[in-house]
Amino acid sequence: MFVPVKTKDGQQLMPMRAARARKLINRGEATPYWNNGIYCIRLNKEPSDRDTQEIAVGVDPGSKKEGFSVKSERHTYLNVQADAHSKVGKKAEKRRELCRGRRSRKCPNRKQRTNRMANKARIPAGTRARWDWKLRILDWLRQMFPITHVCVEDIKARTIAQAKKWNTSFSPLEVGKQWFYTEIEKRWHLLTLQGWQTKEIRDRFSLKKSSKKLAETFEAHCVDAWCLAYHVVGGDGGVDTTDIFCISPIPIRRRELHRQNPQKGGKRPRYGGTTWNGLVKNTLVRHIKYGLTRISGFGKQGIALYALEGQRLCQNAKARDFTVLTRLNFNYRSGHTSQR
Repeated sequence: MFVPVKTKDGQQLMPMRAARARKLINRGEATPYWNNGIYCIRLNKEPSDRDTQEIAVGVDPGSKKEGFSVKSERHTYLNVQADAHSKVGKKAEKRRELCRGRRSRKCPNRKQRTNRMANKARIPAGTRARWDWKLRILDWLRQMFPITHVCVEDIKARTIAQAKKWNTSFSPLEVGKQWFYTEIEKRWHLLTLQGWQTKEIRDRFSLKKSSKKLAETFEAHCVDAWCLAYHVVGGDGGVDTTDIFCISPIPIRRRELHRQNPQKGGKRPRYGGTTWNGLVKNTLVRHIKYGLTRISGFGKQGIALYALEGQRLCQNAKARDFTVLTRLNFNYRSGHTSQR
C-alpha cells in the first residue's frame, strides 16, 4: 500500500509505502490527513528531494461504471471504480415539465421566454454532467499524485450514413468527449487508445476482463484503465495490486423546495434545506452509535444519517451525538479484492 505525500507548500511528491509513512508520523516529521477516503500525509520539514517521476492515469469510460488507474513505471498506486453520472438529463427534463405545468395553474411560475442558447455552441446538461464527473475525479487524483499524463480509451458514437452534421455536432457522446479531451489538454498530456489496442495489452499480461460490468471488481473496468496507464509509463512487472476504491456521485438538489408530487390531502411537503444550524448536507460525521456516517437531510424529528454505502440509519439524530469531520465530494466505499 502506498500513501500520497504532500510538502508544506502543497507540492505533490511521489507516494511512499505505508510503513515509511508511519515512521515519519511517529517521529513528528509528517502529519496525516484524509482526502475523500484516501489516507495521505503532509511533510512538516523540507524533503530531501522534490524530483518526481512520470505518473499516468488510465481512464476507461462507461455508461454505468468507469475505471481509473494511477500508475508509474514501477508501481500501481490506486485503482478507482466510479459510478457514472447518468441521471441529470432526466432531472432536467422533469424540471421542464413541472415548469410548464405551473404556467397553467394559479401559482408562482417563471414566464416563458425565448431560448437564449439557440444557435450557440453549448453542451447539454446531462452530457456536461457525465463528462465533468470524469474531470472532477482527475482533479481529485491530481491533489494526491503528481500526474503528468492521462490516457483515455477512445469511444465513438453511432454514426449515420450521409448525416455529417449529426456525426460531428448532434451526437452527445462526441460533443462531450471532445470537450473532455480539450479540458485534459489544458492540464496534462493526453493520449488515446482504441479498444483493440487495450485488448492487446491485456493479452500480453494474460489479464481477463469480466463480463459483469456492474461488479465492483478489478476485472470489471480497472483492468482496462491499468492497461491504458501502462501504455504511457510502461514497466517490467504486471499488475502489483488489484484493490479498488469505489466512489459514486452525491445527489444534490439545490433548489428543490418541495416534493414534486402532492401527498395525502393534496399538499406538497417541503423537501428540506441544504444547511441547518451550521450543518451542511453530505458532511462526514462520527456518531456515537453508528460510527462513520454522513448527513443526508434535516427534518422535524432531527437529522437524517446515512451509511457510506447508502443505507439510511436514522432520521432523528441530534447534533450533540456526533462529531463533524469533513465535507464529502462523493460517496466512497471499498471494493472487492480479486484473487490472483
